[in-house]
Amino acid sequence: MLREAIYHRPKNNFAYIYKGNLLHIFLKTKKDDVRSATLVYGDPYHLVDGVWQVESKEMRVSGSDALFDYWFVDVEPAFRRLRYCFQLSDGVEELVYTEKGFYDEVLKDDIRYHFCFPFVHNSDAFHAPEWVKDTVWYQIFPERFGNGDVTNDPEGTLPWGSEEPQYNNFFGGDFQGVIDHLDYLEVLGISGIYFTPFFKAKSNHKYDTIDYMEIDPQFGDKEKFRELVQECHKRGIRIMLDAVFNHSGYFFEPFQDVLKNGETSRYVDWFHLREFPVKTEPLPNYDVFSFGASMPKLNTQNPEVKKYLLDVSRYWIEEFDIDGWRLDVANEVDHGFWREFRDVVKSVKPDVYILGEIWHDSMPWLQGDQFDAVMNYPFTDAVLDFFAKRVTTGEKFADIISGVLHMYPRNVNEVGFNLLGSHDTARVLTIADENKDVARLMYVFQMSFVGTPCIYYGDEIGMTGGIDPGCRECMEWDENKQDLELFRFVQKLISLRKSYDAFGSKGEFRFLSVDGNTVVYEKVSESVERLVFVLNNSDEVVEVAVPGFDGLAGIDLFSGGKVSLAGPLAIEGYGFRILK
Repeated sequence: MLREAIYHRPKNNFAYIYKGNLLHIFLKTKKDDVRSATLVYGDPYHLVDGVWQVESKEMRVSGSDALFDYWFVDVEPAFRRLRYCFQLSDGVEELVYTEKGFYDEVLKDDIRYHFCFPFVHNSDAFHAPEWVKDTVWYQIFPERFGNGDVTNDPEGTLPWGSEEPQYNNFFGGDFQGVIDHLDYLEVLGISGIYFTPFFKAKSNHKYDTIDYMEIDPQFGDKEKFRELVQECHKRGIRIMLDAVFNHSGYFFEPFQDVLKNGETSRYVDWFHLREFPVKTEPLPNYDVFSFGASMPKLNTQNPEVKKYLLDVSRYWIEEFDIDGWRLDVANEVDHGFWREFRDVVKSVKPDVYILGEIWHDSMPWLQGDQFDAVMNYPFTDAVLDFFAKRVTTGEKFADIISGVLHMYPRNVNEVGFNLLGSHDTARVLTIADENKDVARLMYVFQMSFVGTPCIYYGDEIGMTGGIDPGCRECMEWDENKQDLELFRFVQKLISLRKSYDAFGSKGEFRFLSVDGNTVVYEKVSESVERLVFVLNNSDEVVEVAVPGFDGLAGIDLFSGGKVSLAGPLAIEGYGFRILK
């Protein structure tokens, strides 16, 4: 066994409280190197004549990627304390892996050698809102979803959908336009709306905030927003707003004061200013988002800035009963601020959802003291690369997805935000070269994966568009121009997700087989409900033997028909089966 590849650490995604007093413990070994792994464990104080008293429990492989196997076991220590080690075998050699290295046998005369989970404190556990697991999100770019009130249109507003979207044009989308189409979202099966910013700002995207306490008048007033939230809640639809706390807009009053008064401004410490006078060209001499002079970075370690932003966070929950905050450029804000942010918003509404925009490994933010989830872009990239772009094989896809699943604890994955596209990316159908069969496969995978899925407005009716601003077209409301067949397909998937525990976040995910462009995976719920998904990402008919179903009959949940599994299952090009 390759000892250098064997890894465990009693924290983060390798040992954590799953729920109650139940611990999840993972071990990483070189792929195909270890035949069996056993957890040997006991209470650190349970000694008889100086000998540590232990129990053992077999581990199982929960997944594999290109380099490693991941072994899993759960255990509930009787007295909430645990010392443990691992017995490993490759069929020839046997090893015991401890915190202090490798040994030939379990060392029972000195517990200090072993890994330690000192005490199971509920306050140390990761807690995220339970309702998120059952939520299907719908992302709305407010300026482009629906114009329900022309009286608040900004100057120069264009007729709805009359031109291609640009960085500086307006079409009059507003809150009334969303209210007018809530029945549409309810019929689709949506249970959560994520709004990109609508606070007062100069641009059409509103990520350049002027006033965090005010709604931009082009969308309506606060009473109209209150009506929107209430109408959504009547339909069982939650509301999540976008908080841009990394940076403000150029016309944010404190920054304007800095531009006017320079070093004497009372707001001089609200920003990261490197020298005076403040300059915007050729490059800003102050910290900004990216290199955009119009978005000066806020100093979230300044007490006044911190109080202002935390007051904003509290205000929109207390006054309007919103259900979540999505945090823009969350990885560039200090951890201390986010810890205080969590304390504030959870004190107002304990089940508020905190979602961070982070595109990379986010474990430092997901330890229970900051975010509930992050936008799962590693998932997004893997799905698009395999299904839409065809630049990875099924084997590589399975490796990446297994890595994604083992990147975080399972209770983190269960509320992860799984998206295929957004206001920052090209639309799904465009990336798939407008192959709707490929898009359907991606929706099947997204809706059946662990986590909470999000649909970008219009994707469900086949809208297309390149990277922004191309992906920000006006929502198409003419049914003659909508792909209603695709709409019904997505609607059916959402319905299945709600009908079967194993379909959604409550089902444990595992690949069964991968062959070229065909993947087979299962979802199993705690009630032992088992579903098997067979996806053929090629234009040829393939025959697939479904593991565990040989000689049986199954039900295809999507079509409702019976499927004989006495032999290999024929799957048409870009086809799929969902078997029960």
